[in-house]
Amino acid sequence: MPDLPACPECESVLTYQDGPMLICPECGHEWTVAAPAGAKVIKDSVGKALTDGDTVTVIKDLKVKGSSLVVKRGTKVKNIRLVDGDHDIDCKIDGIGAMGLKSEFVKKV
Repeated sequence: MPDLPACPECESVLTYQDGPMLICPECGHEWTVAAPAGAKVIKDSVGKALTDGDTVTVIKDLKVKGSSLVVKRGTKVKNIRLVDGDHDIDCKIDGIGAMGLKSEFVKKV
């Protein structure tokens, strides 16, 4: 069993890992595992580092390629997943479906 860090909120050592998230059963705090050294850091439009599971807001209207749909400015996107490629973020948007976004068009909530 790997050594997991203590909860940053209540200092409990009973933390457990669920996918990329660490969870404290005592206070319910959830946080992500620190990225390994040398890993690519993806930042939003204002320079905040993004992690898997974050919630972001779209900062400008974005046309969806191959469709007449538009992702409106201010749309909240929950539970993003960071990927490599020309689009940094994979997500699902209500009313549109699964799509890729560039990190330069989102702001972390």
